[in-house]
Amino acid sequence: MSKKSGSRPCETEVPVDASIIRIPPHHYIHVLDQNSNIARVEIGPQTYYRQDNERVLFAPVRMVMVPPRHYCVVVNPVACDDNGRVLFDGSGQAKLRHADLEIRLTRDPFPLHPGEEIQQDVTPLQVVYPNTALRLQALLDFLDGGEKRVAGDEWLFEGPGTYIPRKEAVVLETIKATVIGENQAIRLRARKEGVDRGGVRRVTGEEWLVSKVGAYLPGAHEEVIDIVNAFILTDKKALHVRALRPFRDAGGHDRRTGEEWLVTLDDREAHVPSVAEEVVGVVHVTTLSTRQYCVVLDPVGPDGKPQLGQKRVVKGERSFFLQPGELLERGIQDVFVLSEEEGLVLRAIEPFTDTQEDAALVVLPQSPKRKRAAQREEAEPEQEEQGEPERSKRRRHGAVLRRPGDRWMLRGPIEYVPPSQVEVVLRRQAIPLDENEGIYVRDIKSGKVRAVIGQTYMLTQDEELWPKELPANVEALLASPRDPLADRSDHRRASEEGRAAPRDKTQVVSFRVPHNAAVQVYDYREKRARVVFGPERVMLGPDEQFTVLSLSGDRPKRGNVIKAVCLLLGPDFFTDIITIETADHARLQLQLSYNWHFDVKPPVDPAEAAALFSVPDFVGDACKAIASRVRGAVASVQFDDFHKNSNRIICSAVFGFDEKLAVRPSLRFHQNRLVISSVDIQSVEPVDQRTRDALQKSVQLAIEITTNSQEAAARRPSWSGWPRLASRS
Repeated sequence: MSKKSGSRPCETEVPVDASIIRIPPHHYIHVLDQNSNIARVEIGPQTYYRQDNERVLFAPVRMVMVPPRHYCVVVNPVACDDNGRVLFDGSGQAKLRHADLEIRLTRDPFPLHPGEEIQQDVTPLQVVYPNTALRLQALLDFLDGGEKRVAGDEWLFEGPGTYIPRKEAVVLETIKATVIGENQAIRLRARKEGVDRGGVRRVTGEEWLVSKVGAYLPGAHEEVIDIVNAFILTDKKALHVRALRPFRDAGGHDRRTGEEWLVTLDDREAHVPSVAEEVVGVVHVTTLSTRQYCVVLDPVGPDGKPQLGQKRVVKGERSFFLQPGELLERGIQDVFVLSEEEGLVLRAIEPFTDTQEDAALVVLPQSPKRKRAAQREEAEPEQEEQGEPERSKRRRHGAVLRRPGDRWMLRGPIEYVPPSQVEVVLRRQAIPLDENEGIYVRDIKSGKVRAVIGQTYMLTQDEELWPKELPANVEALLASPRDPLADRSDHRRASEEGRAAPRDKTQVVSFRVPHNAAVQVYDYREKRARVVFGPERVMLGPDEQFTVLSLSGDRPKRGNVIKAVCLLLGPDFFTDIITIETADHARLQLQLSYNWHFDVKPPVDPAEAAALFSVPDFVGDACKAIASRVRGAVASVQFDDFHKNSNRIICSAVFGFDEKLAVRPSLRFHQNRLVISSVDIQSVEPVDQRTRDALQKSVQLAIEITTNSQEAAARRPSWSGWPRLASRS
């Protein structure tokens, strides 16, 4: 047998095969009788004489000594009687309790009999401190101080104390108490069915809270899940809570699964959520000043249930918490404070009786305009309900009946908070207009458009600004900074000039007609035109448009060069280049300039004024007519004759002859009262080379004839009889 744990050999090693073995005090040896094959214990102090049939199994070893507050565990211990003596069988072998354990505490030193083993060496006993416990589990059925323990049972050994081990129980873990402070609680869960420390029956998996301040030592069938801190509630913070299962809360209210509510300072100062509650979040207070309000969607009713689809208007000065499920429609809004020149267009979304308007009108002092309007309204006779389909929403008995979709306007000065049945469509501002300013207003009910000019005007609830569209060429002419008088011929720079700011299409279109000019405006609704003579300012109505003149320009004239709105009455001139051919087929290019004006004298008859615009391109038409006359007259004369009498031929062709066969002083176009007063021949140039050579020869010949005539005159003696030399001097 090998040396056992916990023993050590004596100081003097003795061979096991020696005949004489000295065993010191508190030592022992095992001797095997080889005849009977039985081992026994020999305890010192003694001198042992070994027989021939005996064998010492190991040298003397020290006995097992268990000091105070220590223990050891022995496997296969020997059986003892009531007096503690070892029992032997008939052959002298010590009886063993096989597969058994024995916890040996403080006692006299003892040897280990053959077959005994030390499973756990000498170990100090475990001290259990206060607020600490050992969780024990029974391995066998036994009685523990009169209480029956069944295998598998668990219980606690609570401190302070010293735990004495037992072979029937095993230590699973050491449990420390959890300290619960102020505004704290611990969350416990039951491992198995039983009774907690408060005497409440718990089922497996059940959870609960313990909030008593101090150290809490969980029971054998309890486990600590978490430490729950309380939420501190103030007048600016509340707690949004949801129920996880049906239960009764701390306030004594029965809650159902999924129900949500708020815990505020009025309920308690600190709230510890129970195991049946779920904290959704912290809700901050909503504060409204005296000039603020808000609209709450799905408000909570007196029964604590949300009224889905409804609204509630909350006015300041006030502080409140939004209940679960409530939302602010547009956040915190400012109260509408309207001046005398402001108004609100409102629309009813639900039927209701409007009493807020009358009450609000008394809040602020009424302006003279409002007083006059109120007096006119009071002067109107009240009609019966059956005969007033259009006034069914008027005042009745101090209230105003509103139907869904009704629109009305509220004018200042006023402080207004719209009720939940009213929607603010827009805020109107009075538009100040000078006598030369205006706006286009459209009635959204009838569609009629009118112009409002020269007054401060506020659109009503049934009106809107109407944008007047103009053709692109008219827009360009109105936006052009060119003066129609000073820059009338500078049409080449029209495309190069900078664009002005875009026109406000809702403002009345106006145009300044310069002096000695006219503008035609056509009304498409009335099917009539009117002509405005300058200096004047033209303001277009909703259905009126300018008559745009498209005049010819350049040299020679070509169409659609000059675009203009106003027609200049002259006097003025235009220049044209025409090509003519004489009877002898000499082609010449003439540059002619014509002075013109319109024969219009105030007062002008409307028919005569309309005749001014009867010819859209009076320049091109006049040039074509004059060119035709000139070509016809020149075609019947020879080149030499035309060269000598060009002015007479052209003037007679353009103006014609009167009854006395005298050249008329002017040419009149009766269609549009245009008068050509004079014709100026600025240049005459031949077109082909042959005509140019003939003209050059004719000119040279004329020069020679003139020179010769002058020389002949010089050679003739003077009438005074002086010699030629003297005349030259």
